[in-house]
Amino acid sequence: MKNNPRCLYNNTFAGFLADTEMSVLGSLCDNYHGDARTTTREAWKGEITIMRDVVARIGVPDGRILFEYDIPRLGKRIDVVLLLKGIIFCIEFKVGETRILEADVDQVLDYALDLKNFHKYSRDKLIVPVLLATNYPEASSVIQMSVYNDRIVNPLVTGKEHFFGLLMAVLERFPNEEPVDENWIISPYAPTPTIIEAARSLYENHSVEAITRHEADDVYTDRTIGYILRIIQKSKEEHRKSICFVTGVPGAGKTLVGLDVAIKQTYQGHDEPVEDEGAVYLSGNGPLVAVLTEALAQDNYKKSRERNESKKLTDSRREVSKSIQMIHRYRDNMLAKIKNPVENGELEIDPEKAVKMEKAGFGEVEHVAIFDEAQRSWTHKRLADYLKRGGTYGNKLKVPNFPMSEAAFLIWSLDQREDWATIVCLVGGGQEINTGEAGIAEWIAALNDRFPHWDVYISPKLTDAEYAEGKVNELLKGRTNVTYSESLHLAVSLRSYRAEKLSAFVHALLSFDSAASALYEEIKDHYPIVLTRDMSRARQWLHEKVRGTERTGVLVTKEAARFKPLAVQILPSGDEKAVHWFLEDKTDIRSSNYLEDAATEIQVQGLELDYTCLLWDADMRYKDGQWHYYTFNGNTRWNEQIGDTESKREKLKYMLNAYRVLLTRARAGMVICVPEGNPNKTASGFWEDSTRLPDFYDGTYQYLKSIGIEEL
Repeated sequence: MKNNPRCLYNNTFAGFLADTEMSVLGSLCDNYHGDARTTTREAWKGEITIMRDVVARIGVPDGRILFEYDIPRLGKRIDVVLLLKGIIFCIEFKVGETRILEADVDQVLDYALDLKNFHKYSRDKLIVPVLLATNYPEASSVIQMSVYNDRIVNPLVTGKEHFFGLLMAVLERFPNEEPVDENWIISPYAPTPTIIEAARSLYENHSVEAITRHEADDVYTDRTIGYILRIIQKSKEEHRKSICFVTGVPGAGKTLVGLDVAIKQTYQGHDEPVEDEGAVYLSGNGPLVAVLTEALAQDNYKKSRERNESKKLTDSRREVSKSIQMIHRYRDNMLAKIKNPVENGELEIDPEKAVKMEKAGFGEVEHVAIFDEAQRSWTHKRLADYLKRGGTYGNKLKVPNFPMSEAAFLIWSLDQREDWATIVCLVGGGQEINTGEAGIAEWIAALNDRFPHWDVYISPKLTDAEYAEGKVNELLKGRTNVTYSESLHLAVSLRSYRAEKLSAFVHALLSFDSAASALYEEIKDHYPIVLTRDMSRARQWLHEKVRGTERTGVLVTKEAARFKPLAVQILPSGDEKAVHWFLEDKTDIRSSNYLEDAATEIQVQGLELDYTCLLWDADMRYKDGQWHYYTFNGNTRWNEQIGDTESKREKLKYMLNAYRVLLTRARAGMVICVPEGNPNKTASGFWEDSTRLPDFYDGTYQYLKSIGIEEL
């Protein structure tokens, strides 16, 4: 079986040697997804020549060789894989190179880690990553198993002259490996891409089939996507207006579902967008939109350069922005169409400011709008105050007495279409983290008050207490056009591929549920969570955990105030800062991996890292069986937030949700650092630093320790 969708060439050693070099090259070119550039073909020729020489000298006819093996759904391909005497060799070629670069070593190690973590028939096999810089004059002299006890050999480096000898040394070092499964090439695959990786794959392929986990998890994502697309189709055929509310546990893939629906609806299996069938993914999360847009634009630009196209990076950014946008820009574009001032509390389109289109009416061109983190839409008061001051564009959008909440206005905007429309609201439970965020109850209230003709499709989980304070059933009482469907709930976390029960553990920890200890015991072996009072130890733990291009970072709440004594700075505001923090590699001091700048819940919501350190400050403290909440006043003291006013209750909710967000950002493991504070007193008996008293932190540390979290 020379050809297989997973690779460009696949054969036994004997079959490979029986083929001519030109026939192997022909197979690579024929199976390539496009026209292979001259540099690519020349690199393949060099690889084929080297591999034919080595395979002939090995003298094992039933070994197997694969060129350009695809790592499904992660958008990566391994140059050469050898399945030899029970060992999996991942070989990355750098043809013509004379030196070894750390980034290239990380690349081949990433391949090995992807196979180990996500490739079923590789999980218990010995994996050997090899970087082959063809003109490098030396080779690794030490063959050593990784300290992580995962049967991955530390990356080996070599030039072509020493390649055969290195392979023989590995076979001698590990002589008794069990054979690799004969179905290794078509092994079930269960990758959990980061949202950035997933978005890249979606945008490139216009398809979701190849990016989500293909075992238990995609039962949920595929089911949800399919259900939403059927609602869209029904709305189109019957000329209806519809709204869907999708819920999910943290990290369950809500953003991924939204991106997929937007791209699927827009392209519908074609290479170019289908005319008048558009959808747009909208988010109020500036860092998320900025990071996704820049990642996709850079990827799009890189691929255009490979195709010798004259596209600029700015062109790629504009292209990506058609599918991914900030809610505020969408909203402000509709605001520019209304009559101003607003009379009688009702919005009207000003025909002198907008052109009425045949199908869209005065609405936007997209039939479908996906609102991510819909629970974070603004209250009427916040939006009205914002527009009273002049909005984004100063006086151009100054709208006094604006009559709607953001949720109501967004529904109104889609309602301007005269044919059909669908809104998809992606809802994170317990994740409102900013003053003025209305929660999901405002969407329901807007539908009841102003849009009774809209069909409502709703996840049954939306009736839980963490959504709309458990009032959804009451709010929807008496409304007839409501459909509840389990298909609109994502029940399994994709983010933490080693800990399906992480979100349940975090919920139990924050709510003092006795199940927290048992849940911790279930997940700790596969998803390490450790506790320390020393930031230097936390940093060391993170550095020891990450390998290859895995990402790590420090997290704090936006209310945290006393982090500078621990050599931590808050990541400055601005979407560009978040882009660098999430996308730059470990050689760039702006990268999260430097562990110098800490991101807040505002900057990381919707995104993720592999390993995190949550720096738990004195803003939320455990005492006497409950949480106590504090804000830092000026530069001298913490003030406890007490009382039963609506404002205080709102602040308490946001603080708890902030920790919920930060505790669910890591894909592979986290360390929680609760500082010791400053126990020193001056000669006159006063505290040296009254803003960091040990008592501020001790209760929290003891509570987390009582759950059973392992101490460093």
